[in-house]
Amino acid sequence: MDTLLIGLGVLALLLGVLALGSWIFAGLVIVAMLSLWGLGDFGFERIGLILSKILFRAANSWELSAIPLFILMGELIFRSDIAERLFRGLTPLTRYLPGGILHTNVLGCTLFAAVSGSSAATTATIGKITTRELANRGYDRRLSIGSLAGAGSLGLLIPPSIVMIVYGVQAEVSISKLFMAGVLPGLVVAMLYIGYVMLRCLARPSLAPRQVADSTTPWQALCLLAPVLGLVVVVLGAIYTGIATPSEAAAIGCGATLILLAAERQLSIGLFLSALRGALVTAVMVCSLLVAAAMLSTAMGYLHLPSELASWIARQGFSPIALLLAMALFYILLGLFLDGISITVMSLPITLPIIIQAGYDPLWFGIFLVIMVELGQITPPVGFNLFVLQGLTGESISRVALAAAPFFALMCLAALIISVWPEIALWLPRVLSG
Repeated sequence: MDTLLIGLGVLALLLGVLALGSWIFAGLVIVAMLSLWGLGDFGFERIGLILSKILFRAANSWELSAIPLFILMGELIFRSDIAERLFRGLTPLTRYLPGGILHTNVLGCTLFAAVSGSSAATTATIGKITTRELANRGYDRRLSIGSLAGAGSLGLLIPPSIVMIVYGVQAEVSISKLFMAGVLPGLVVAMLYIGYVMLRCLARPSLAPRQVADSTTPWQALCLLAPVLGLVVVVLGAIYTGIATPSEAAAIGCGATLILLAAERQLSIGLFLSALRGALVTAVMVCSLLVAAAMLSTAMGYLHLPSELASWIARQGFSPIALLLAMALFYILLGLFLDGISITVMSLPITLPIIIQAGYDPLWFGIFLVIMVELGQITPPVGFNLFVLQGLTGESISRVALAAAPFFALMCLAALIISVWPEIALWLPRVLSG
């Protein structure tokens, strides 16, 4: 059968299954089976044998163990008062910047992202403190919500990142190197946000009213920030120094978080069980999607779809820039309807071979993909960060989305910057890994 017809057939199956409202992981498995049966003339016995082997191999991936551990770490922190102390510690450090404590949204999310790995968790944890405080102090509501929506998505880009682990497992790229590659692009995005807030507040000082001087000393602020900074050093230090793999560092981070909460008398059976329940639900969802995506990827391989598509793209003579622009538009469209992990696991079997064929570094593409997924977090109708902020602020989705629009544009600018200067993503992994 012609490659184009096979590709259209798979796409039609996928859209049809999703339109039925089925669970995404079940839909991926159904599409894999029907594709092999209807488009590849495979018997059901052979399909069952193939998928059972994939199930065992994917479910036994050691790298996947990092996902529930990082999620548990974020859940434990979410249920403690560490986020509140993070806000109090950042407040005196931002007093002299145009925009004042509006910057606690960006800086707080940047720091919390380094111990969470989840965009929604970062937005919810920082947002439950800053939205109330900024409203009480008379800061512009739209800029407050928008900066939090944009900065909350940094939970996917700044390591440890659940999406990076998912990408690393699927693309067979070193997760440690992905974590290293995400640091500088994450800081670039944060600096773009900070610069935008400063420019807006310089142009309209009424957006950030002058506050009464904070009596907190720099030393006291550092003490308030110490728990988060300590966890960042423990987790990322273990990875970057080569002492631990990402999975081992996740276990170390969970242990350090439990010790910290116990030392501060915040750890209880109720808190621990609540964190376990939250982590279990999220981890099962992520891991089931990964296993189902591995089945779909294998089915595409048996149908020769990725290799044929990559060859077809190569024959068309598309320029690397045109190809990258097409990929960006493709992922932005997916982000309108799907969550980040679903986007990653559904698209990679097709897009990764094309990107490699075009000569792009898969390590760099992982960071580009994460930025594209971040854009989906702040675009309606299925932007997770928008829903989180709707619940926190009581505003409509449309108002939250409009507030986030300038930060969507800034993230697009960040994607352009790392496309023009890919060394922003590739320099640190090369230096740290020798």
